[in-house]
Amino acid sequence: MPVDIRINGRAQHLADATPDMLLLHALRGDAGLHGVRYGCGAAQCGACTVLIDGRAVTSCITPLSAVGKSEVTTIEGLGTPERPHPVQSAFIAEQAAQCGYCTAGMITAASALLNENPRPNEAQIRAAMSRNLCRCGTYDRIIRAVQRAATAMRGAAR
Repeated sequence: MPVDIRINGRAQHLADATPDMLLLHALRGDAGLHGVRYGCGAAQCGACTVLIDGRAVTSCITPLSAVGKSEVTTIEGLGTPERPHPVQSAFIAEQAAQCGYCTAGMITAASALLNENPRPNEAQIRAAMSRNLCRCGTYDRIIRAVQRAATAMRGAAR
C-alpha cells in the first residue's frame, strides 16, 4: 500500500512504502534522502533525528503511520549550500563537526530547540541536545554553534 507524505515542503508519493515502515527507511530508501543517518535503531543516539511539524523526532522508531498529514523536514530541507540554515552556518563557523555522522541529527535537533526557544541558556541547550550523541566529542563546539545560531536567528528576525 503506497504512502503519501509531505517531506521538505513537497508532497511525496512513496509507491513502495507501507504504513508500518519506519520513517528512516522511507526517507533514505524511498525518498532518496541520505542526510538522515541510521545510528543505533533504538532512538538512543539521535543520528536519525528529523523534524515533524518542527519538533525533533527520532525517525528510526517512528512508523510512517504516525506522520499522517504532518510536515517532515530533513537536513536537506533546512538549507542549501548556497543558502544554509543559520544552524548549519553556525556549525561550520564553530567547526562543530569532525566525522560528520551525527551532524545532520544535531543540526535538526538544534533547529527544533531554537524554533521553540530562541534564547536558550547553556543548560537548556545541553538538555535539548542530550538525545544526540557525538562519538568525536565535539560537544563544546556544538554548544557554541547552537549559541551562535540563536544569536543569528534573533538578529535576522528583527
